[in-house]
Amino acid sequence: MKTYENQGNKDTRSGFGAGLTELGKTNENVVALCADLIGSLKMDEFKANHPERFFQVGIAEANMIGLAAGMTIGGKIPFTGTFANFSTGRVYDQIRQSIAYSDKNVKICASHAGLTLGEDGATHQILEDIGLMKMLPGMTVINTCDYNQTKAATIAIAKHQGPVYLRFGRPKVANFTPVDQTFEIGKALKLTEGTDVTIVATGHLVWEALEAAKSLNEKGISAEVINIHTIKPLDDKTIIDSVIKTGCIVTAEEHNILGGLGESVARVLSLHRPAPQEFVATQDTFGESGTPAQLMEKYGLNANAIINASEKVIKRK
Repeated sequence: MKTYENQGNKDTRSGFGAGLTELGKTNENVVALCADLIGSLKMDEFKANHPERFFQVGIAEANMIGLAAGMTIGGKIPFTGTFANFSTGRVYDQIRQSIAYSDKNVKICASHAGLTLGEDGATHQILEDIGLMKMLPGMTVINTCDYNQTKAATIAIAKHQGPVYLRFGRPKVANFTPVDQTFEIGKALKLTEGTDVTIVATGHLVWEALEAAKSLNEKGISAEVINIHTIKPLDDKTIIDSVIKTGCIVTAEEHNILGGLGESVARVLSLHRPAPQEFVATQDTFGESGTPAQLMEKYGLNANAIINASEKVIKRK
């Protein structure tokens, strides 16, 4: 089984900041807007290098979305930055009406997603944002797994015509994907080959899936791990081809079981290749205050949960 090495823990939001900094140097149409969270979103360097292309809107997220939509009319490529909760739930009407319905070329970049926001608690830990955004017609939804992939995705979405939701996190996590990778929207990445179970993971759960695959391999279970960084449009073919081989699947995500990656995969399977599926996700609940590690353990979002789900789904074949 192919192994991946952690190059050193880094936060995905810094990957966004690095990608935005590079875009500032290479694409003069890129502009950035922030809702009073410059440091948290790592937008400091873009602001310092291109003050004329940076707009601090304050704690006025709805206004930020409206400004971004208007800027596209002049050919600008706006990147908005705030926490995932404020990037989606707080401004859903503005996104739907001013961006999605009008097919505006806005990149909605959301940090501090999921439970790993940690100590700020349930009011800030959004676990339904993927569902909200994937239901909007024409919206591309991306959820990256590490620093390197987040940087690559940030650069790639500037070239994509149309609205994008880019989701990433707060804590330092394993950084294991290639530094020089090419990010292809809508193309899943097969990380390991396997024959007994398919593990499809997104975001912070991708590294956990790789760790689970190692442990399963020691038990004589061959797991195929697939990194789904683009939840919409979903790479149906890669999923179907894998399930044809393994006969069962586990989906893993830092999101509510309702409306996330797991449900999108279930739709694909029901239409093309029915197979047993187990879900690693939060079970229709809000989060609470705690460290990221404590919360991932309590809500069953780690390698152990993926191992248990894999062993369970194999018995259902």
